[in-house]
Amino acid sequence: MQCSRKTVILLALVSIPIQYTAMKILIDFYVHKCPFRNLLNCGLGQDVKSFDRMCDEYPYFSCNSSRKTNILILATPRSGSSFFGQLLNQHSDVFYLFEPLYHVQKILMPHPTPSRYAVEHKLMLKASRDLLRSLYNCDLYFLERYIKPRPAKHTTDKLFRRGASKALCSMPVCDAFSPSDGNIEEGDCVRKCASLNLTLATESCRKKQHVAIKTVRIPELSDLKALIKDPRLNLKVIQLVRDPRGILSSRIETFQDTYRLWQIWRDTGRKPYNLDLTYLMTMCNDFLNSVSTGLSRPPWLRGRYMLVRYEDLARNPLQKSKEVYEFLGLSMEKNVVDWIHNNTKGNYIESAVHKYGTLRDSAANAESWRLNLSYEMVNYTQTVCKHILDKLGYKAVNSPEDQKNMSLSLTEDKTLIPSL
Repeated sequence: MQCSRKTVILLALVSIPIQYTAMKILIDFYVHKCPFRNLLNCGLGQDVKSFDRMCDEYPYFSCNSSRKTNILILATPRSGSSFFGQLLNQHSDVFYLFEPLYHVQKILMPHPTPSRYAVEHKLMLKASRDLLRSLYNCDLYFLERYIKPRPAKHTTDKLFRRGASKALCSMPVCDAFSPSDGNIEEGDCVRKCASLNLTLATESCRKKQHVAIKTVRIPELSDLKALIKDPRLNLKVIQLVRDPRGILSSRIETFQDTYRLWQIWRDTGRKPYNLDLTYLMTMCNDFLNSVSTGLSRPPWLRGRYMLVRYEDLARNPLQKSKEVYEFLGLSMEKNVVDWIHNNTKGNYIESAVHKYGTLRDSAANAESWRLNLSYEMVNYTQTVCKHILDKLGYKAVNSPEDQKNMSLSLTEDKTLIPSL
């Protein structure tokens, strides 16, 4: 009898996630159902006939009824993603969010430990996908469960980098600025705007035709498969990559605690015996896995994936931005072009001081690792990350002279897959 009681309790516990999943499916079904049998509501991508048929057979099939194009910028820290995100943030019909998954990480993985990393990471990925799905549907209230302290009456001043989003610094969310004010500095937005009202933010989101989100907290492209395949979201992914040598140089300068041993090597010329390779190897492996997935051209990515090298964007910002906008089906507005001109000709020293800003001499910044790292550090990085360097078309340097020769291009002039 005692054994039977334990069995019943065990079965009840096992059934909880099944019940949760079933309830979530039912809620999604009734909340996001298509109100009309309409090709505009249900057609997706290039495979119009199959989705038209799906809507005919299932008139209440969940879908993106406004035909809103959702955009995800998939990147890694110090790869130029803040700059890239601002290219989309400047568009008048884009609702942009800067790293909303930061809040998920702070709650679920505040201090990751090797022993619990796998379990915590899996949990965070699931929570991140759920949050992204909600945000793409302009349900900003879903964020509240991850913001501490919990917002009162849907109002908070704790949203991470709120000032990086034009939509969150403009009417109806914030009335401190007028449309004639032009580009609003992030610090000015934080100082002059009142606490963020998530109800007004939701209203602003629903008025836009596109939602763009930047994240460095999704390791691999395949982690997004469920979202990309979801016909309700109409999601396109732009993966931003950068030369690992450039990323390492930037991280050493920016994340001094985490990369302390690397900084010692750079400053003294002596490699520490206990140098931690974990972050470098993880970055290069994640790059390799994601890019390999993209290059394999799986059916679920067709028309929904673009790979962009930061170096290409830095050397030809206007041309590469036009390619990105064309892939997304957006027009290049004059204010976007003006922003590009104003933010790619900055002073290199100034961009080094303001590590999280977007004003920079883009071409010089892309190659700054050649001056900041010793040849021994560069050669070591090339060895660890050889496979991804080759796949992305980054050339290895074979001598200190090659490294310092700024006229020697280290990026192959070849088109990687502008879009799939």
